[in-house]
Order: sequence, then C-alpha cells, then structure tokens
Amino acid sequence: MTREERLAILGPETVAKIHARVALAPEPTDELVEELRRIMTNPAGEIPTATPTVDVQPAADAA
Repeated sequence: MTREERLAILGPETVAKIHARVALAPEPTDELVEELRRIMTNPAGEIPTATPTVDVQPAADAA
C-alpha cells in the first residue's frame, strides 16, 4: 500500500494524529534495536529440536 493509498483511506486528520503520536515515542535503546534486528532476520525463531515421542497405545489395547 502506498502513502497515497493510506492517506486516501485514513484521511489527512488521522494521518496527522498518527504522526504526532509517533513523534512522542522515545528513541529505542541499542538493546531493543538489536533484539528487534534478531527477530526480523529470523521471524520464525529458532527451529525447535525434535522431542522424543512416547509410544501410546489406544485405550482398548491398554486394558
């Protein structure tokens, strides 16, 4: 979506309010930037290791 499309959908007043609100936000810390960089470069997170499965018998066979 382009800026022009967002402006057409939201309207200039809403966009101005969003910009004003964003301007109030503090600058992120270096630690936060580094953490976000890790998330953005690997959004799915670490690939989980396979856990051993337990051989489960159906309830009828267990009795």
